[in-house]
Amino acid sequence: MSDRELRSLRAIRITGDGRCLFRSVAYGACLRRGKQSPSDSAQKELADELRAKVADEFVKRRGDTEWFLEGDFESYVRKMRKPHAWGGEPELLMCSHVLRMPITVYMYTSSSDSPRIIAEYGQEYGKDNPVRVLYDGYGHYDALQPSLERCVDNRRLRYLSFFYRTAA
Repeated sequence: MSDRELRSLRAIRITGDGRCLFRSVAYGACLRRGKQSPSDSAQKELADELRAKVADEFVKRRGDTEWFLEGDFESYVRKMRKPHAWGGEPELLMCSHVLRMPITVYMYTSSSDSPRIIAEYGQEYGKDNPVRVLYDGYGHYDALQPSLERCVDNRRLRYLSFFYRTAA
C-alpha cells in the first residue's frame, strides 16, 4: 500500500471495554463484506460471537496453537472466553481463520505521518482488501476504514469486474 493510500485510511474509534480487538475486527469484516458500519451495540454482539468462535478455533487447532500460547492451554482458552479478556496476536491469527479473511495490523510510528503495517494474518485467504485494525502500542485496537473516495472506487471496480465477467 502506498503512502498516499495509507494516509487515506481513517481511524474509527472503538470502545475500550476489553473487546476492542474483536470489535475492531468485526467492524472491519462488516465493511469488507459491504455491510453498514455496525452500531456500538452490534459491535459488542459481533465481538462476543467472534470471541467465542476464536476460542473454539484454538481448541480445533490445539496441535498447531498450544505451543505459542502463554501458560496452560485450557486456562488460556477459558480466559479468552471471558468478555473482558484482552486479545493479541494469537487471537488475530484465529480471527483470520474464523472469518477466512486477511487481517492487517497498523501502528503509528514516530518516523511517519501515516500508520505502518506491523503484522499480517490470514494471507492464505487473499491479500486484497484485508480487515484493517490500528494498534496503539498500549493494548487498544481501533478499526481502520479506507476513505469514502477509495471505497467508491473499489465498489466501481468490483461492479465492473462482475459486469464484464457475466457479460463474457
